[in-house]
Formats: sequence, structure tokens, C-alpha cells
Amino acid sequence: MARRPSQHDPAAGPSQRQLRVAEEIRHALAALFERAEFRDPDLLGAHITVTEVRASPDLKHMTAFVSGLGRDLPPEQFAALKRAAPFLRGQVARAVRLKYAPELHFQPDTALDHAVRMSALLRRPEVARDLAPGKAEEE
Repeated sequence: MARRPSQHDPAAGPSQRQLRVAEEIRHALAALFERAEFRDPDLLGAHITVTEVRASPDLKHMTAFVSGLGRDLPPEQFAALKRAAPFLRGQVARAVRLKYAPELHFQPDTALDHAVRMSALLRRPEVARDLAPGKAEEE
């Protein structure tokens, strides 16, 4: 009989509740960034995309992965975002009903950079040669 993964097993990955709450937080943050009601001059006019939010098992900490529209956030905007975290926490608490308002942590999203690097690697002539149809049949 298969053993059911426990809630404390980090190898099992996030629970359905963690995923659901993280997605709600992502939507709430995206709506806040769309309205852009910030007092910080470094965030005025900033186009911030929330690509993913990961929740801690107790849902008290959320890590939001952010980027500019198709590019990295400039360091001054990223620092301003971290300064605005308490304000954003309060706004998220109003938008998403949870027992505790989660602490928000921001990280730059590097997935796009990784995808661009992988695409460039796959376009290299030696890789294209190795991936060509019929290559495996010749050997």
C-alpha cells in the first residue's frame, strides 16, 4: 500500500492549499501593481510582473518572483519594492481572506533569462547537428 506523503515532507512539494493560496496572492499583487498606487518615486510608472508566488507550509511567508515587462527590474525599483512590502502586505490582507497576513518577500525572476540561454544553446550549430533527424540511425 502506498504511503501518503505527510505535510512536513519537503520532497512531496507544495500542498494544494499552498498552491491555491499562492495563486490568489499572485492575482492580488498583480492587481495592485496594475493600479500602481505607490508613493515611492522609484515605483511610479514601474511595470512589474508577478510571475510566480511560492507559499511557506504555514502560509505566513510568500515569496513573489517579479520582473519588469520582459526584462529585469532595475536595482532601484527592486529596492523600492522591498521597502513597499509592508504596504503591499496590508493591501493583500484586505484582498485575500487568511487567518494571518503573510510576510511578502520579493525575488527577481530569472526564468526568462534561463529560457533565452537555453534557446541560444539549442540554436548552436553543433547542437543542431546532433539533434538533426537521421543522426541516431547512422551510428
